[in-house]
Amino acid sequence: MLRYIYGSDLARFPRLEESMFLDRADQFKHRLGWEVTLDTNGWERDEYDDLNPLYVIWENPDGTHGGSMRFLPTVGRTMVNDHFGDLTGGSPICDPSIWECTRFCLSPKAEGRIAAALMLGGGELMRHFQLAQFAGVFDARMVRIYRMIGSSPVVLGESGTGRGKISLGLWSYSPQAHLRVAQSAGVSLALSEKWFQRSFGAAELLLSA
Repeated sequence: MLRYIYGSDLARFPRLEESMFLDRADQFKHRLGWEVTLDTNGWERDEYDDLNPLYVIWENPDGTHGGSMRFLPTVGRTMVNDHFGDLTGGSPICDPSIWECTRFCLSPKAEGRIAAALMLGGGELMRHFQLAQFAGVFDARMVRIYRMIGSSPVVLGESGTGRGKISLGLWSYSPQAHLRVAQSAGVSLALSEKWFQRSFGAAELLLSA
């Protein structure tokens, strides 16, 4: 199932927290060879994890991490503005209706539908938090995955060529796209709503409006 957890609450889910950061280390450091730093626990964490982001996490039945994404409002510090200014054309993305999505990670044992489930979670954030879009930097391998899920972004900028190309995209919400992604994930819209309400509830949604 999907969980929506702020960084300040991650410690309440120690098994989920540990397996998420270990899976991030496996994916970004060992499999993709990115220049990321691991801590003494072998976790892949960076400075943006210290900014109390909101994580969308697929939790396996045994309480471990199946996949995750990290969201931060663009009115504060974000990876895209700090490190990918060439993709924004030199104009930072700073808008309360746009959040940044980073660290799209899948467990090595993740089912194919989990990637779509995470995108479904992103749609729920846009729908409930009244966001216009979320922004993300992605590499060439993700283009096919987004197309298969039915949620391809509008590309704002690109750098590099071939398998080394990276792009900055903007995803927008529409009921039609939300339904397509739910179908790709094999999750009903009613169940997706139930998961969201389980994490937030009506009171917190009113405070965020």
